[in-house]
Amino acid sequence: MDTAIPNDLEAFWMPFSPNRAFKADPRLVVKGQGVHYWTTDGRRILDGVSGLWCVNAGHGRPEIAEAISAQALALDYAPSYQVAHPKAFELANRVSAMMPGGLDHVFFTNSGSEAVDSALKITLAYHKANGQASRTKLIGRSRGFHGAGFGGISVGGMQANRKDYGNLLSDIDHLPHTHSLEHNAFSKGQPEWGAHLAGALEDLVYLHGAETIAAVIVEPMAGSTGVLVPPVGYLERLREICTRHGILLIFDEVITAFGRLGAGSAAERFGVTPDLMCIAKGLTNATVPMGAAIVHDDVHAVFMDAPDGATELYHGYTYSGHPVASAAGLAALDIYAREGLFQRAADLAPYFEDAVHGLRGCPHVIDIRNIGLAAGIELEPRGGVPSKRAHEVFVEAFKSGALIRYTGDVLALSPPLIAEKDHIDQVAAIVKSALEAVD
Repeated sequence: MDTAIPNDLEAFWMPFSPNRAFKADPRLVVKGQGVHYWTTDGRRILDGVSGLWCVNAGHGRPEIAEAISAQALALDYAPSYQVAHPKAFELANRVSAMMPGGLDHVFFTNSGSEAVDSALKITLAYHKANGQASRTKLIGRSRGFHGAGFGGISVGGMQANRKDYGNLLSDIDHLPHTHSLEHNAFSKGQPEWGAHLAGALEDLVYLHGAETIAAVIVEPMAGSTGVLVPPVGYLERLREICTRHGILLIFDEVITAFGRLGAGSAAERFGVTPDLMCIAKGLTNATVPMGAAIVHDDVHAVFMDAPDGATELYHGYTYSGHPVASAAGLAALDIYAREGLFQRAADLAPYFEDAVHGLRGCPHVIDIRNIGLAAGIELEPRGGVPSKRAHEVFVEAFKSGALIRYTGDVLALSPPLIAEKDHIDQVAAIVKSALEAVD
C-alpha cells in the first residue's frame, strides 16, 4: 500500500497570514545566507526585515549551527525543574551583564509571548508577596503588541489581534499611543512632540487608585504596529510616574533588544531602566526559539524572602533554559560581541535614515519614521480596504527581490545588523519601484 503523504500546502495553517491568498500564490524560501534568502526556483531575495525582526547577525552563521550540533550530541535535554545544566546559568549571566544595572535575574521562556505572560505573572506575584495583593490591574497601551498569549493580547492594543477572543483578562486598561501624523509626520529619530501623553498614566492612577495597579507594559519602540518611536522624554516620564506610585514598569524588548536600536537594549539606548524586561528574537539569532523575562534585583529580592526550601514562583515551562537554545544564545552573543554588531548598527543608522526618508514623495506615502535600523513607511489607505495596498506593495517587492513587512497600512524595514550600504540602497530602490507599481 502506498503510504506516501503528498507535500501540498493545505495541512499547515500559517500564523498571521491570509492563508488562501498565500496558497494560491506561495512564496517559499529554502535557503538563507548572510542577508539573503533563496526561493524554491532559485531566486535570491534580500532580507529587509531580518526574518521577522530576529535574524540580527544574518542567516547561516556556522558558529551557531556548530554550537547547536555539539550541544544536541552532548546533552539534548535536561529539565529546569530542580535539575539544571551549566549553559543556562552561563547564558543568564551573559544576558544580565549586558543589561542596565539591576536587571540581573533571567527567567527563560520559549518565545516573546511567553516572556510577556511570565513578566505579567511575576508582577502580580510580586505585589502579593510584598503585601499589596490589591495591585492586580495591568496597564498596556493602544497599538501595543505583546505576543499571542492571553495575557499579551489583553494588555496589547492592536484591535485585529483582540476582537475574536472575547473579554480576555478583565483587570486591564490602556494608555493612548504616541503616534500623530499631525505633529510628527516624517520625523527622524525621536519626535519632539508627545512626551505629555505619558501623563495619561496619572489619569488612570486617579481613576483606579495606585493601590490597584500592578504594572505598566510598553514597547519602548512599538515595532509590530508600524515602528512608533517614543517622543523625547516620554519613557522618562513613564518611569517617574511608575516609581512615584509603586507601579512596576515592564519594557517589551522582544524586537528592540540585541542591537536593533544600536545598543544592547532600548533601555540602554534611551537611558531608562524598567523593573522587568521581555526579550526573545535576537537572543539566539532566531535559530532556536527562546525568550526571557529579566527581573530587577529589587523585585527578585521580595521572592527570595520566602521560607527556606519553598518554591518562590510557581511558574515555568518544560523547555525553560533548554540546553540547545542556551548553546545557540551563547554563540549568538559571541558573534554580537566579536563583530561589534550593536555599534555597527549605530554607525549604519544615519545612512539607513537617509535612504528610507528618500522615499518621501513616492506614491501613497504619508509618513516615514525611523530609529536605529528600523523604519516604518505609512501609506494612504485604499478606501474601504485597509492594508490592501500595503499587501500589494509587499508582494510586488518580493517579486522584485526583497522581503519587507507590512502591518496595517505601514511597511516596515529592519535589515540585519550585518547589512552593507549597498543592501540598504537595494531594498530602498525595490520599495520605491513597488510603490510606483501599485495603484
